[in-house]
Amino acid sequence: MAQSSSQEQASSQKPAPSQKLSPLNDAHVAAGASFTDFAGWQMPVRYSSDLAEHHAVRTAAGLFDLSHMGEIVVLGPQAADALDRALAGRLSALQHGQAKYSLLLNERGGILDDLVVYRTGADRYLVVANAANRQTVAEELTKRSASFEADVYDESDDIALIAIQGPRALEILQNVEGLGIEAGDDVPEDHEEPDVENALAGLKYYRSLSGTFQDHPVLIARTGYTGEDGFELYIAPDNAPALWDALLETGAGAGIVPAGLAARDTLRLEAGMPLYGHELTAGTFPSQAGLGRVVVLDKPGDFVGRSAIEQGAPQDARVLVGLQGTGKRAARAGYDLHVRASEEGAPVGEITSGALSPTLGHPIALAYVDPQYAEAGTELDVDVRGSRIPFTVTTLPFYSRKKN
Repeated sequence: MAQSSSQEQASSQKPAPSQKLSPLNDAHVAAGASFTDFAGWQMPVRYSSDLAEHHAVRTAAGLFDLSHMGEIVVLGPQAADALDRALAGRLSALQHGQAKYSLLLNERGGILDDLVVYRTGADRYLVVANAANRQTVAEELTKRSASFEADVYDESDDIALIAIQGPRALEILQNVEGLGIEAGDDVPEDHEEPDVENALAGLKYYRSLSGTFQDHPVLIARTGYTGEDGFELYIAPDNAPALWDALLETGAGAGIVPAGLAARDTLRLEAGMPLYGHELTAGTFPSQAGLGRVVVLDKPGDFVGRSAIEQGAPQDARVLVGLQGTGKRAARAGYDLHVRASEEGAPVGEITSGALSPTLGHPIALAYVDPQYAEAGTELDVDVRGSRIPFTVTTLPFYSRKKN
């Protein structure tokens, strides 16, 4: 899911009058953050350096403010049916506490947004949308749910979102003073009081549970957008600063640092995760982006975009690939790809995201290429300001964490 791009321009100046401020803005200013305008929000792009924050997430932990994301609740006895109609996946199959990555498609089969949907009650679902698409998602869900016994509420302004990511994220979260787990969730039966340490350790990937922080409700999820283990904490805006401070204080000895959207962009790129507006657009078929598996064609009933998906993308439609190069010159979004050593002919692809990988030490990129050039091992040239730089198609992801 989209957060921002490392190529956004950052500044430390005061926000424009029209910009929204995160409930954690004062903490970011005090920490010396540089800011970027993203989807109308003033958000921290970095605090110290992109590299330092990136490496902290890979080796210890990073703390991210994602309060600009959209949170839309679908509630009612037919909420599951409404979401099955509105989205490309089978959301009715979700168990309480389970989450699923899904897509909001248009009638042409293009991607309006990529989403994470949590089932947080018997007839309650939380849909997390990208910041720039919040209004579109809320409007489309409302329209597509109109014939069902389900109501749609945009609760984005009532929810702050903090993410802790990295190999020491679990350890840090387990030791936050004031964090509790609500009874009734999946906690060990042999404990009279819900056991925070065991409950967090036992929380599976793409699952959530209800907790409290200083007696205030918090939804704790184990998803992520960095390629590392980690948790997302959904909490009321007024209570977010205390939670942010508690996480930093608890993790100080474990190497935690606040991390901005620039580091998040290079982290997700290494993990091969798409960014809306770069790899995903309203003109992109899921199959082109390698997301065909997200679309469930055998679920009961119709869903928006089904007919176009069944017809399929054109045979010559470009497909998303990973590219890796040598040296230190990065291929940036918008750069053209050409057949290796060919001085003539039209481009055969275009870079959508690229960077010099902080973890791997060489350039990596995502690109859409003509299908005949999508096989791993294919050698292509990137036109970097008039110079041809060699890149090779490779399998994704570029980086995978070592799992215990």
